[in-house]
Amino acid sequence: MATVTATAPRAGISGVLRAVPGRKLLALALAAAVLVPLAHARWASGTWPTALTVDLTTPLTDTSTWIIDNRDSHPLFLYFLGHVSNAVVLAVRAVYLLLLAAGWAGTTAFAALIAWRVAGARLALGTAAAFLTCGALGMWVPTMQTLALMVVAVVASVAVGALLGLAAGLSDRLDRALRPVLDTMQVLPAFAYLLPVVLIFGIGVPAAVLATVVYAAPPMARLTALGLRGADKEVLEAVDSLGATARQRLLTARIPLARKELLLGVNQTIMMALSMAVIASVIGAGGLGDRVYQALASVDVGAALAAGIPIVLLAVVLDRVTAAAGAGTDGSEHTSRAGWAYALVAALAVAVAGRLMDRLDWPDAWVLNIAEPVNRAVDWMTAHLYSGVPVVGGTAEWAGRFTTWVLDPVRDGLQWLPWWAVLLVVAALAWLIGTWRTALTATLAMAAIGVLGVWEPSLDTLSQVLAAVAVTLVLGFATGIAAARSDRVERLLRPVLDVFQTMPQFVYLIPVVALFGVGRAPAVAAAVVYALPAVVRITAQGLRQVDPAALESARSLGATPAQQLWQVQLPLARRSLLLAVNQGVVLVLAVVIIGGLVGGGALGYDVVFGLAQGDLATGLVAGAAIVCLGLMLDRVTQPTKKGA
Repeated sequence: MATVTATAPRAGISGVLRAVPGRKLLALALAAAVLVPLAHARWASGTWPTALTVDLTTPLTDTSTWIIDNRDSHPLFLYFLGHVSNAVVLAVRAVYLLLLAAGWAGTTAFAALIAWRVAGARLALGTAAAFLTCGALGMWVPTMQTLALMVVAVVASVAVGALLGLAAGLSDRLDRALRPVLDTMQVLPAFAYLLPVVLIFGIGVPAAVLATVVYAAPPMARLTALGLRGADKEVLEAVDSLGATARQRLLTARIPLARKELLLGVNQTIMMALSMAVIASVIGAGGLGDRVYQALASVDVGAALAAGIPIVLLAVVLDRVTAAAGAGTDGSEHTSRAGWAYALVAALAVAVAGRLMDRLDWPDAWVLNIAEPVNRAVDWMTAHLYSGVPVVGGTAEWAGRFTTWVLDPVRDGLQWLPWWAVLLVVAALAWLIGTWRTALTATLAMAAIGVLGVWEPSLDTLSQVLAAVAVTLVLGFATGIAAARSDRVERLLRPVLDVFQTMPQFVYLIPVVALFGVGRAPAVAAAVVYALPAVVRITAQGLRQVDPAALESARSLGATPAQQLWQVQLPLARRSLLLAVNQGVVLVLAVVIIGGLVGGGALGYDVVFGLAQGDLATGLVAGAAIVCLGLMLDRVTQPTKKGA
């Protein structure tokens, strides 16, 4: 008995050390024992050494000057970028003139009849009501401007994203190479690359479309790659056994099996493209975004909401119609080409009738003014909810407690740590869930922030991002699980998520500030509202795609619903949950710029300042630091080991 007792601990320790995580922990402990005393002796202060920073002000300023001087003469601009700009302008103008020529009645009829042929009478009525509401709010012409720009931007984003996703889904090497590119495209704040885009293309539609494509294409690429990589291996083996070529296997098996992910990618692309409408208006996109921006510049929440509602309606209509088209559903009894011909003739008849009656523009007498009642409601909320609410206090008190109990300790803790300790922690976390390459990439990304000379504000931004991501994931996973387990909850949540994801951040920025004041708490609230819908959608989609046979087997063994969730659904949906974490991180980082506008400070403020002052160095350095934060967080949260 004594022998067994003596040898059992040694066997347990040996087993732990033989496991990969155990060996990694032992290696990390030995490395920390050696490196920490050496680093403390060399850099006792813990602040990032000035000798290790690089000043990029001069080269970035020289680059900006070169672009301005050569924009009208260099062959790169004359024979390539100039043609790209002209093609975008012609495409957007063609769509816009077509919409104007059809008039409000013809455009509404076209949209409703397409929805009817694709998904039935209910969606057709909803589509007609959405377009008529845009006119009733006095936003018909701006809506057509935005719709024309978004049609071109979404088509380009889907094409670019699908090609990138196809490459990443079929090749592990390309997947690893594209991953940081997609991170950069999605994390780099729009305000950071608006300035170089404007320098190249000038103020106007081309710059707005390009900025939208850069922001909206990554979700399509990620979800396309996820769908292709998650294709049923048994089906692929069956196709291989029939002698199919690689091209036939792709077209007849992998892409059809990835249809749901592709449709979700189109959905996310549409939502993100429309969410860029306001930001794009800063560089001359016009349309609804310009109306929102002008209204908020004068602190007119009602007018901003009147322009923001059509953006949401456009997103909902495009989401429903494209989803139904991809699913192949058809609410009508006749699916022949004759049915489409009759629908087209009917829409043309309505458009021609409106043109003959000279009713192309929406009548002024049919416009409803919602600005005044909305502004009164905002004033009431500010007066009654900001403070003095019995028992619960007020929103200002909530914001203050969140700042004091969460944001301040996290920021102070990060800034208290020596810079080398932060790098060691990042390397350890990345190595534990990945490989040494993952750890090296994460560490270099974090070190690049110090080299750029923005170490302190980056840690401030990191504290806000960590708090926002934590809140987003808790709410997103809980809501996504509820949506996946109940069709009724999913149907109720869908329009709410559409509104949250498509309503421009600038629209709810003033109510958020009115309720929570100016500071880091409202910046976190704005980030949570923006990132939450994507986390909920991806979580619900992943859980719903779990193999029904696995769930049936668990039920047959007497598993409770909770056991089915924790032991079957969540483990099998691991890829989707990790993608939800990734999207939560990058979307929160994408709204860091909004935080800079409402008192969040740190990197977000630097990006805004750089754009406002035309300071390419300040804006791009802060934007690059945000990208490095995103790359580091991605590597720390996304396992890279095979089979992970």
